[in-house]
Amino acid sequence: MRETAIVILNYNGEHYLRKFLPSVIQYSPGCEIVVADNCSNDESVAYLKKHHPEVTVILLSCNHGYSAGYNEALAQVDAEYYVLLNSDVEVTPNWVPPVIDLLKANDNMVAAQPKILMYDKKTHFEYAGAGGGFIDSLGYPFCRGRLFLDVEEDKGQYDNDLNIFWATGACLFIKSKAFHELGGFDPDFFAHMEEIDLCWRLNNAGYQIAYTGKSTVYHVGGGTLPKSNPRKTYLNFRNGLTLLYKNYSPIDLWTKFPIRLMLDWIACFKFMLFDSFNDGMAVMKAHFHFAKHYRTNFKKRREVLKIKTQRNIPTMFRGSVVFEYYIKRKDTFNKLDF
Repeated sequence: MRETAIVILNYNGEHYLRKFLPSVIQYSPGCEIVVADNCSNDESVAYLKKHHPEVTVILLSCNHGYSAGYNEALAQVDAEYYVLLNSDVEVTPNWVPPVIDLLKANDNMVAAQPKILMYDKKTHFEYAGAGGGFIDSLGYPFCRGRLFLDVEEDKGQYDNDLNIFWATGACLFIKSKAFHELGGFDPDFFAHMEEIDLCWRLNNAGYQIAYTGKSTVYHVGGGTLPKSNPRKTYLNFRNGLTLLYKNYSPIDLWTKFPIRLMLDWIACFKFMLFDSFNDGMAVMKAHFHFAKHYRTNFKKRREVLKIKTQRNIPTMFRGSVVFEYYIKRKDTFNKLDF
């Protein structure tokens, strides 16, 4: 068994592999490098076989998406620590050891992430992960260094190590034992917010998740779907509903979930009236899908409740980041009353 395996899930990402894989190989000595191909129809596999025979290639039978794709791939990887790395991430020298050291220092610490900065604007935090992920009581995710679409310049203000609620799927370090113990990603998520669901389940089980500023990577972002895309809107709202329904405590389900439903419909009408009609329709479609699959989600919720050891997770923001951001105009993480 290798100590650390870096696993890149690829779908038609030959251009990213050509650009970023060489640095992953160069700056990850002692790690097994694995590319799991989600049945790409470009020349990704041919490129890997010709130019990087040292990389282990796992061929998946179809495009399983992020969640099921990683579940299928990681079932075939034998390592103590997994590093789930997006293909559009540029790594830096010595990026692996600080995060692995963080996991080794505490048996209860099972997942972690490094600092995530923009590839195209390296002075600023990146949307997907930034300086560590958090979530508010209504299920809105945010990060140190990123509230909604506002990203902060990295001035060293978030360099300290600390516990977080969720670690980004763009560069997720996780102990393999914990990943498989919790059943991996929910395959029904397909893509988007699946790492938050997994991290919430880890929190529910009493585990801890951490961030370290001693390691930095640069993320392009939007490699599969651009930010302004009805498909992405649909996945985010659909998965957000499932995320909350599965993981909320019974009290929060009765008191918080109805508020979130109301806010979703406000967002839907706002999209239709002022922004994008197609995005508004995507929100409606997400809610109809959630209602249609209520029984499936009910079964998932029962499984989560079996492992739940604590109601109040210390790293959850018990207020509303929507209220703090839009009403009180607090546009940086440090301004929140956490």
